[in-house]
Amino acid sequence: MHTSLFLDENVKAAMRKGLRIVGDVHGDLQAFRHAVATDRFIIQLGDLVDYGPDSAGVLRLMHDVMRAGRGLFLIGNHDRKLGRALLGKKLRPDPPLEATMAQLHQPENADVLEFALEMLETAPAWLVLGRMLFVHGAFDVRMLMEPPPPALGRVTFLLSRALFGETTSRVQKDGFPERCLNWVNHIPTGYTVYCGHDQRSTNGCPLTIPGRAGGQAIFTDTGAGKGGHLAWLDVPANFMEDSGSAV
Repeated sequence: MHTSLFLDENVKAAMRKGLRIVGDVHGDLQAFRHAVATDRFIIQLGDLVDYGPDSAGVLRLMHDVMRAGRGLFLIGNHDRKLGRALLGKKLRPDPPLEATMAQLHQPENADVLEFALEMLETAPAWLVLGRMLFVHGAFDVRMLMEPPPPALGRVTFLLSRALFGETTSRVQKDGFPERCLNWVNHIPTGYTVYCGHDQRSTNGCPLTIPGRAGGQAIFTDTGAGKGGHLAWLDVPANFMEDSGSAV
């Protein structure tokens, strides 16, 4: 089993204060400022950008948190699209992405444009800490044994699962693939998967769904940047002992 992040001593020291797991931000800078105002180590589950009013500001704040050794973010499907656009790849029309790109090319965001591509290229697609796994879209058991592939590279099966979740063969009325949650039933006993991407909650709080194999998934997307709000979960400092992590 691997830990898909090199944990230097500064990161380990920050993690010993506990974790704050933050759901999809989607450009909601004001809410994200509140989320990172903690001495806990930040794990943001992807989709920093698009929809909300200040994707550039969110990228800048996440960059500052990472430079201070206080957190990291996982690549989400919207983050990957932005990275591909910054690489000059031809993408289908996407108004939220186009709005984010316009923000990045404003003079006051020239600093963000300088570091954004490298930041997106180096973001992991999943992270394993003991019996906790963090991912944007959905889980596959092979994520417990394999390191994540390059975030902006070829879309492998595992990268697709991490970014887009598990899909059926059907297309919804909005033109997007229908997603399902069969993957939750394959989470091993004692494991918790923290994810975003799917806004499953009906009460504005993170939603826990148990799986038939004994594990559980916690869905953190509560609609930030899309008319909802930003949610986060705090994991206490003793998570290292409770989860079997070697941090």
